[in-house]
Amino acid sequence: MKTKVNTKSLVILGLMTALTMIFSFTPIGSIPIGPLVITLNVIPIAIAAVTVGPVGSAVIGGVFGLLSFLQCFGIGVPSGMGAALVAIDPVLAFVQRFVPRLLDGIIVGFIAKGMSKVTNNYVSYAVTGFFTAFLNTAFFMSALVMLFGNTDYVKELMGGKNIIVFICTFVGINALVEMAVCTFVTGTVGAALYKARFIPSKNKSAGINSPKG
Repeated sequence: MKTKVNTKSLVILGLMTALTMIFSFTPIGSIPIGPLVITLNVIPIAIAAVTVGPVGSAVIGGVFGLLSFLQCFGIGVPSGMGAALVAIDPVLAFVQRFVPRLLDGIIVGFIAKGMSKVTNNYVSYAVTGFFTAFLNTAFFMSALVMLFGNTDYVKELMGGKNIIVFICTFVGINALVEMAVCTFVTGTVGAALYKARFIPSKNKSAGINSPKG
């Protein structure tokens, strides 16, 4: 049983890594709107969270972070903001692109684990999808302000607004669309994977055996 579960986990992680790379290296996963993009890369993190757990979603979050940093150099889908941040400080740019995605993966893995114990499958998967997109935006923008808030580049973007207003107005429709898409897709795909037995039942994951008749 352990070998089978581990094999399924590796298959899921391999597929989610490949999907993250496709989203990062082709226009499929990025819809540019101004200096930001609506990214679909959060979806593999959410799927890994509901199928593999915190370790799996942390791995995919880390992969997303690394690929996001490479985009700063024009590798894959270019990031105008990333290029500007690298020109200011490449080390801080790496932290700003990588750490938020890694944290996102770790936290939503535990959210998925907790939600699976208190509600039905579809709702737990959908909630995980929502928080994956929400936390990605919150961590990414918070890191941007904390690490680059004193630079002329970010000051110009902020236009004199306070931090909360800046984040809300800057991400705007981008974040809302990401949250809606990730919520729906994670709920739907998670339910399908559960039916295909890629996600263990609550009883099995909790170590509860059904009574013998």
